[in-house]
Amino acid sequence: MKSRTDDDLAVLLLDLTPAGLRKTRNYFSCTLCFTMGVRLHLPASFLPLTLGILTLLPHSLLGKAVDEGNSRNSELLQRVKRGWVWNQFFVLEEYTGLEPLYIGKLHSDMDKGDGSIKYILTGEGAGSTFTIDDGTGDIHAIQRLDREVKSQYVLRAQARNRLTDRPLEPESEFIVKIQDINDNEPKFLDGPYQASVPEMSKIGTSVIQVTATDADDPTYGNSARVVYSILEGQPYFSVDAKTGVVRVSLADMDRETRENYTVVIQAKDMGGQLGGLAGTTTVNITLSDVNDNPPMFDQRLYQMSVPESAPVGSVVGRIWARDRDIGVNAEMKYSIIDGDGRDTFDISTDPTNLFGIITVKKPLNFESKPSYTLKVEGTNTHLDPSFRHRGNFKDVTIVHVSVEDVDEPPLFDQPAYYVELPEDAEIGTVVKMVSARDPDSANNTVRYSIERSSDPEKFFYIEITSGSLMTVRLLDREEIGWHNITVLAMEMNNPTQISSVTVAVKVLDVNDNPPSLAHYMDTYVCENAKAGQLIQTVTAVDPDDPLGGQHFYYSLAPEAANNPNFTLRDNQDNTAWILTRRGGWSQQDQTVFYLPVFVSDGEQPVQTSTSTLTVRLCSCDHEGNVMTCNAEAYSLPASLSKGALIAILACIFVLLVMILLMLSLRSHRKKPYLCDEEENVHENIVRYDDEGGGEEDTEAFDIAAMWNPREVHHPLGKVRKDMLPEIESLSRYVPQVCVVGGGGDSNVHGYVLAKLLEADMDPCAPPYDSLQTYAYEGEGSVAESLSSLQSGASNTDHEYDYLNDWGPRFKKLAEMYGVLETNSPPMW
Repeated sequence: MKSRTDDDLAVLLLDLTPAGLRKTRNYFSCTLCFTMGVRLHLPASFLPLTLGILTLLPHSLLGKAVDEGNSRNSELLQRVKRGWVWNQFFVLEEYTGLEPLYIGKLHSDMDKGDGSIKYILTGEGAGSTFTIDDGTGDIHAIQRLDREVKSQYVLRAQARNRLTDRPLEPESEFIVKIQDINDNEPKFLDGPYQASVPEMSKIGTSVIQVTATDADDPTYGNSARVVYSILEGQPYFSVDAKTGVVRVSLADMDRETRENYTVVIQAKDMGGQLGGLAGTTTVNITLSDVNDNPPMFDQRLYQMSVPESAPVGSVVGRIWARDRDIGVNAEMKYSIIDGDGRDTFDISTDPTNLFGIITVKKPLNFESKPSYTLKVEGTNTHLDPSFRHRGNFKDVTIVHVSVEDVDEPPLFDQPAYYVELPEDAEIGTVVKMVSARDPDSANNTVRYSIERSSDPEKFFYIEITSGSLMTVRLLDREEIGWHNITVLAMEMNNPTQISSVTVAVKVLDVNDNPPSLAHYMDTYVCENAKAGQLIQTVTAVDPDDPLGGQHFYYSLAPEAANNPNFTLRDNQDNTAWILTRRGGWSQQDQTVFYLPVFVSDGEQPVQTSTSTLTVRLCSCDHEGNVMTCNAEAYSLPASLSKGALIAILACIFVLLVMILLMLSLRSHRKKPYLCDEEENVHENIVRYDDEGGGEEDTEAFDIAAMWNPREVHHPLGKVRKDMLPEIESLSRYVPQVCVVGGGGDSNVHGYVLAKLLEADMDPCAPPYDSLQTYAYEGEGSVAESLSSLQSGASNTDHEYDYLNDWGPRFKKLAEMYGVLETNSPPMW
C-alpha cells in the first residue's frame, strides 16, 4: 500500500465516522513501516493516544477489512495486525554536510533481526540520489537535494528473503518531500522594462506594473513573499510595495523640458525583513507628447520673390509655424486669410504636415502688378481639449511677394488659329493674318516665320513683318486634306525670345476629279446566256468628298448606245447592271467584247469619265459555272501574245545551247602533266624545314611555275594550244650544266629566259608572267638566298661549293647546285 504523511494521518484520525474509521484502520494495517528521522508535526503523546482509541473502538464502527463485493475472497485476504513506527517524510534541501543525509528507516514485521530479510528500494532517484542499507533498512540521500529542481520523489520499498529472494511483503510506495529554505532571490524575468506615460499626467497615474518571481516555495514560510521598493527615480515616480505598479509621483512633468527617465525597482523576499534576498530591475520611462504648446511663426514678415514667367503651380516659398510638440501634435494647416494675393497665390501643407508651401495660382505679369501681400494663418490640426486654456493654438504672419520682370517672348493674340480654304485657291491667296506683340514694356518689334518642319513641301509663305500667311503652291485636298502650320514670332532685339502658334488649315473639297469604275472590270458571259440576263454589277469611285455625298450616273458611251449585245441599267443607287440583249452566243463568232461605260457625278462642275468593260465569252454548265474560255484570254496575260511567248522560249533555248558548248570546250582542254611528288626534287627543297630559317623568310617562290622545263627546248615559234601555261615536273628534265669560274648561267636562269622569250613571241598568250611569283625567300638566313634571280651582278652567286660544308642535311642541295668536274656526266 502507499505510504501516508503525517498530515494524512491527522485527517484520518479526526474523521470518526464509520467511513473515516475504516480508512484509519486500513492506514495502520501495513506490513512495511517507515521511520523517518526528521521533525514531527504531531505531539509525541498523540500517537499512543490515537492507537488506544482505535483499540477501544467497536468492530462495527471500524467496518470490514475487505469490501463486501469481494466477500468470496475474504478468508484468503484477511490482514494480520502488525506493529509499526511512524515519523516525518520531509527532508531539508541544500544539505551541505560531509556524511550522507539520513532520510529514514525501512522495517518489516517479519524482520527478526537475524539478517534473513533484504530490503530493496526502487523508484525515482533510487541508487543515484537515495541508497538503502539492505540489512538494516536505513535510507540516506547521497546527493545534494534542491527543491527548485525537484520538490518530491516517489519511491517503492519491498522486503525479500535474502536466501530465496522471495518477496515477503507486498511492494509499498512512499513519497519523500523536499522542504524549502530561502536560497533564491527574486528575479524580474521581463526586465529591463520600457514604458511611456503622457506628459503633464496627474499624480498617481499608472505607468507600468513590474513583477518579480521567487523560485522558493510560496506555501512555506516567507521565502517567496516579495516586497517592492524604488531605489532610483524619485521624486518623479513611485512603486506599490505589494503589486509592483509604478506610478507618477510628480505633477506637470513636461516632455519639452525632460523626456526620458530611468527608474530602478528592487524586489526583496522574506517580506522585506532583514536577511531577505533582493533583486533589481530597470524601467526606462519616456514621456509621450501631448499638444500643450501653441504654434508660433519664426518670422512676422516673410519676403519672397518670383519671376513673372513662373508657370502655374510653381513654388514661391516656404513658411513654418514652429511647434515645440512633435508628431501629430505638431502638424499644421495653413491658409491665406487676407491680402491682395488671395486669388493669385495658394498655400498647401508639405508631406510632413509641418511647412506651408506657397505656389502660383494664376499667371503673373510684372507690367500689370509687381507685388502682392498675403496674410497667412497656421493652425494645429489635432487639438487637446484639456489644454484649450493655454490659447487658440494658431498664429498669423505676413508674406510679401515681389514679381520679377522677365524678358518674355512675343505673345500671339490667339492661342491657335483655324482656317478653311478651298483646294482651288489661287497662288498668293492670303490664308490668315497672325499677330503677336512683345508683352514687355520695351515693346520690341516682332518678326514672323514658318517652321520648316511643319510645312516641308512649302505650300505656304508668311510675310515677315505683317504676319500675312499666304499660299505659294496649288492645294489638293485629295493629296493633303489638312495643313498644320507652325508660325514663329521672334523679337528683333533679342532673337532668343521666340514663341510659336499653330495655324490649322483645312482644305475644302472642290469637284475637280471625275468618277471612274471601282476597279478594272473584266467579266464573262456564258454561251447559253439568254436575253436580259445580268452579267455584272458595276460601281464607281470618286476621290472628291461632296457635302451631300456621292451620286453617280451610268450609261453606255455614245458610240455604244445601240450595242446589239449588251445594255446598261442605272439603278440610281450608285450602281449599274450590265445585261445581255440577246441569246445564242458562240465562241466561233467572237470571244471578246469591249463595252465602254460612261460615268458622271452630280456635283458642279460635273465631271465625267469613260471606262471600258471587257466581256469574254465562255462555256458554262447549266448552273452558270465557267468551264472553258478562250485559251489566249485565260492562259496568257492580256499584254502577252503568242509571239512574245515564242521569243522568250527561243531565248531560253539559245542560252542553254551556249552553256552546253562552254562545258564541252572546258572538258576538251589538255590537263597538265604532273609527276609523282616523290620524284619532284624542287618540291622537296621548298618543303625542307631548314632551307631558310631567317626572320625575313616570309614569302616563298611559287615552285609550280617551274614545273614544265621541257618547253625550253621547244621551237620558239610554237603557238600555245590554250590560254593557260602548262605545268610539268622540272626535276627530271632540266640538265645540270657545269659552272666553271662563273662564266655561264645556271640551267634555272636559262630556263627562265627561255620561258620569257617564248611568251614574248607568242601573240596568243595572256600575260602570264612567271617572274612575278618569285621573291627573296632567304634573305634572313645564314645560307642566304638560293635563288638565281638578281645573280648577274657577280659570278660568285652561282658557286655553291659551300653547300658541301653544311653537313648531311644539305646533301641534296649540294648535289643539285654544287660544282661538278667538266668530265663528269650530267646528273639527269
